[in-house]
Amino acid sequence: MIVLASASPRRRELLARLEPRFEVQPSRVEEVTSKKRPSFMARDLARQKAEYVALSHPDDLVVGSDTIVYFRGKALGKPRDREEAERFLSELCGKWHVVYTGVCLIKGGETETAYALSRVKLRKMNKEEISEYVRGGSPLDKAGAYGVQDGVVEKFCGEYENIMGLPVGTLAGMRLWKER
Repeated sequence: MIVLASASPRRRELLARLEPRFEVQPSRVEEVTSKKRPSFMARDLARQKAEYVALSHPDDLVVGSDTIVYFRGKALGKPRDREEAERFLSELCGKWHVVYTGVCLIKGGETETAYALSRVKLRKMNKEEISEYVRGGSPLDKAGAYGVQDGVVEKFCGEYENIMGLPVGTLAGMRLWKER
């Protein structure tokens, strides 16, 4: 069986494109890493999530994932509140940044990690548009405070699904996935 270590509805939707039958068990780890480079941060957090769930699914293929928005030398995770979401969006609007998603697969004591990156430019939005978007609630559970599917992205380079939170192309190419 495949087990997704995430409560994200977007990750569920994306994983279903590759495999319609899987279980969901959200990871309860605190998302903290000592890694400094964004690709290492994303992979480390994905690994932590997968390891947590793998403890109760030792014979299953566990899929962990974590997305980081990286802008001007800092990682933007999920905003703590509406004020922080508005600040993130004000910083990102009209500018290019990078989205990293780490993926970790664990099965039978074996661990494999990978990551994908995409360059993203949000469209310009004024303060009122940003406040309205945040009031709708969508940005509060997303890294960088936006969802690519919400119509706020002007341009991007890379895997669309990576920006959504699970790079299915990267996942499909991983050895443990192929051997499942």
